[in-house]
Amino acid sequence: MPDSPAAPARQHSPAAGDGMPVPWWRTAVVYQIYPRSFADSDGDGMGDLPGITARLEHVRDLGADAVWLSPFYPSPMADAGYDVASYRDVDPVFGTLADAGALLARARELGLKVIIDLVPNHTSAQHPWFRAALAAGPGSPERERYVFRRGRGPGGAQPPNNWRSVFHGPAWTQVEPGWWYLHLFDSAQPDLNWENPQVRAEFEDILRFWCDRGTDGFRVDVAHGLVKAPGLPDATGDPGDPGALEQGGSPMWDQDGVHEIYRSWRRLLEEYRVAGDPGSDRILVAEAWVEPLERAARYVRPDEMHHGFGFSYLTTPWDATGLREVIERSLAANAAAGGMTTWVLSNHDVIRHASRLGLAARERRPAGIGAGDPQPDAALGLARARAATTLMLGLPGAAYLYQGEELGLPEATLLPDEVRQDPAWFRSGGTDRGRDGCRVPMPWAADAPAFGFSPTGASWLPQPPEYGPLAVDQQAGRPGSTLELYRALLRLRRRLRLGEGELTLSGTPGGADVVAFTSSCPGGEVLLVLNTGTGAVRLPAGEVLIASAPLAGGALPGNAAAWVLTRARDGA
Repeated sequence: MPDSPAAPARQHSPAAGDGMPVPWWRTAVVYQIYPRSFADSDGDGMGDLPGITARLEHVRDLGADAVWLSPFYPSPMADAGYDVASYRDVDPVFGTLADAGALLARARELGLKVIIDLVPNHTSAQHPWFRAALAAGPGSPERERYVFRRGRGPGGAQPPNNWRSVFHGPAWTQVEPGWWYLHLFDSAQPDLNWENPQVRAEFEDILRFWCDRGTDGFRVDVAHGLVKAPGLPDATGDPGDPGALEQGGSPMWDQDGVHEIYRSWRRLLEEYRVAGDPGSDRILVAEAWVEPLERAARYVRPDEMHHGFGFSYLTTPWDATGLREVIERSLAANAAAGGMTTWVLSNHDVIRHASRLGLAARERRPAGIGAGDPQPDAALGLARARAATTLMLGLPGAAYLYQGEELGLPEATLLPDEVRQDPAWFRSGGTDRGRDGCRVPMPWAADAPAFGFSPTGASWLPQPPEYGPLAVDQQAGRPGSTLELYRALLRLRRRLRLGEGELTLSGTPGGADVVAFTSSCPGGEVLLVLNTGTGAVRLPAGEVLIASAPLAGGALPGNAAAWVLTRARDGA
């Protein structure tokens, strides 16, 4: 595979000014921890904060720079903690505020930053504000904190508009004759009214509360949903379709008013910076399912968010042309906005990419998988997942990993219906399998109860038997294992400083099935090659630093990726 001419456009990740240290978040690899499923310290079958603290060395040894914790706040758990009843405390199932402090302290000892989830679009229906709103009645100041509206039709008996919940069914629930409240998700998650100054002041205080305790950042749930179109007009299309989350122009998503909220939050977080210390930055991370990419890039403008998940990369099918284009367009759109690109392949809301990439269907964002659904090709999915991650971790910017992907964990596709807990499963009448399959607890030790997740063997969701051979103790130190591949990728990424690289398209030297970019980084020039086809392609002259699958006579097999050092820099 000979070197090919560089494309004229150069894509890069914005860095600090000349001679200035690069802030930690510009190149960070962040490891997502789903607290319910990471590690259970007390044997009740539910993961908790002490369990996370005891296992943080795994994240350090992997080579990540930070952890992001999904919600651990007090909650009735109608949506696994994304229905928050109190934002300044810890649910007893996860521990205490003291446990949160111990986790933050241990992370600091290990050199890890800690990002926590913030859920500002809605609260729990059990939040004191919402309970007060129901008690106070129509027209009260308490109700102005939420989105209450008079219904349509005689006596207000019909919902105020045609909006549908992302979790299926109407987005409105009637509380008394003529009056309804909005919930874009479950009915136990009433939407807040972000036009109300009390709501804005409350969340600024919540940010300060956790910053004062040493938190390094906030992943903002449904960042594109806080502000609704004036007058709450009817939606066109189906807003309950998960695909609608990704579309611009909807009256409930991606309204321009959200950006002033994030500018105010950015100003607040800047108050915590220590001059001359790039490690002191507190960051904001946007979960914004927004298209086109140019709209999504607005969330990472220099005075707004620091990271915004690159969902377009996650949703692109296994196709070289599509992957090449989404990488170029993502980098270009974010650079034009003055921001940086953040890459991701899996999280707690989507099918694990070790399974998603093994599906025959080419849906951009498939729903959950059940026992009666077409099953993924496990071997093919894992090969592609390892390759996709290898390419991703060579790209400039930041990257997010989801717990268990470093083990190659597949989706749990055979969960019995009776154990499912996702509200989407119930609200859809069983037609949407929901997200439980990607949330099954971690396997740590093959021969231990619950594969080491819980000392008693209890597990809030059953673990499939194939998780045993994939447990951490089965992969650690084993050459070729997915865990060791991730560790090696992250070591090389850090040594070469690939997150700071400038990316140049290297054409398609191996044919239409190959994605090839050259990263010019402080460690040298590294060719990133992904082969989406089935035939092997010859790699160019240079040192093969790493490959997601064994090479055959110097050739890269199909469904594999590699990094080739074509020019080293002194001291790298």
